[in-house]
Amino acid sequence: MSSMRDFYSILGVKRDAGSDEIKAAWRTKAKSVHPDQNRDDPQAHNRFAEIGRAYEVLKDPAKRSRYDQQRMKVEALEREQTIMQQRQAAREAAEKAKQAKANAERVLEELARAEAEKAKADAAQAAKVKAAKEQAAAEAKSKAQAETQAATKDETAKTGTTASAGGEKTNATGSASGAASAAAGSVGGPTSGPEEAASRIFGDSPEAAAAAETLRREQEAAELAEGTPLKPAASPLLAPIELLSSFVRRLRGAPPPLPEKAPDIFAEAAVAIADLLEQKSVSLMLNDGREVRVPLDGVTDGHVVRLKGQGLKFQGLQRGDVAVTIRVQKADRFLVDQFDIRTVLPITLENAVLGCDTQVEGPDGTMVAVTVPPWSNSDQVIRIDDLGLPNGEGGRGALVVELRVMLWEKPDEKVTDLMRLMREGLYI
Repeated sequence: MSSMRDFYSILGVKRDAGSDEIKAAWRTKAKSVHPDQNRDDPQAHNRFAEIGRAYEVLKDPAKRSRYDQQRMKVEALEREQTIMQQRQAAREAAEKAKQAKANAERVLEELARAEAEKAKADAAQAAKVKAAKEQAAAEAKSKAQAETQAATKDETAKTGTTASAGGEKTNATGSASGAASAAAGSVGGPTSGPEEAASRIFGDSPEAAAAAETLRREQEAAELAEGTPLKPAASPLLAPIELLSSFVRRLRGAPPPLPEKAPDIFAEAAVAIADLLEQKSVSLMLNDGREVRVPLDGVTDGHVVRLKGQGLKFQGLQRGDVAVTIRVQKADRFLVDQFDIRTVLPITLENAVLGCDTQVEGPDGTMVAVTVPPWSNSDQVIRIDDLGLPNGEGGRGALVVELRVMLWEKPDEKVTDLMRLMREGLYI
């Protein structure tokens, strides 16, 4: 059903084309693709047969009506299939985002535990260093007291003892500082950078490197915007934590995207000129059986009236619109041209030459006075303002009267003699 051909496109006519227009288009197409005119084209027979099938359907009102209904059903099924595909893609994208968010939270928890363990180890090491320094200070103090007591016996021994005590003090202090440095160096180790942290969330892929690079650039741009110079993180371990925290905050803090909008319903409404003049709304039956009201304020032939939120309705999607194209029904005496209304006024030959005051019927049925100027030609127009269609801006178009010079139904001898005299000159 989805592969049915568009017979209107095959004949090159619009969907509201009349029977005469369809017949003329078929004749033109048939002549151009006739196999006798395209002997070198092996597809000429197929194209000619296709044009014939299209004409057979569209020339019969009953067949054409059934074809239009079937085609509208096919278009509705295609729109529904498109909606289902869009919803499936939205579900897959939401699932991927959810998985990425869960991975980010898991990695943040692991990094938080590692940071807590590091802080605990730092505190224990600091206590050890402090105890070692206090022990070294106590030993140095006791040795200094011993040296002072020995100095009262021998001045030379006092000097040597003092030097020895000074050296031992220096050695003790140096050993304590070395122990502290070694302890501080043992705690710090290789840490994972932004690339490795992002890789644990997204896997080893180019997307992981791109995510880490994007977060790093956003952090640098924020620091530059605040007027602060770029500087490294206080701790190598905290850098990926801050980076991923920013990423997760962006995931959590971003407002949820608005649901996608369902496709619009496209329809056409055939209205009369009187409906446009009265500016009243008309009813339209949609393919799903619903009836909607179409306002006609400031519209004309070919305008599209959009009915917000009255289209297709699906769970999880915003309701679509109904886009209605206005088509003005053909009238016997009037033709719509934008906001102007055109009509034809037949006049006799003498009135065309001498001019006259006459009347023409307006679109609302009233008679309108018209002054035909002398020596008027056929196809000459007379515009009567503010008798056309309302334009939606407080104004109206014009009634355009096209003059058409007409001869009498029966020949007139006086007019015939006059025309012969004008063409051939005086005769007897």
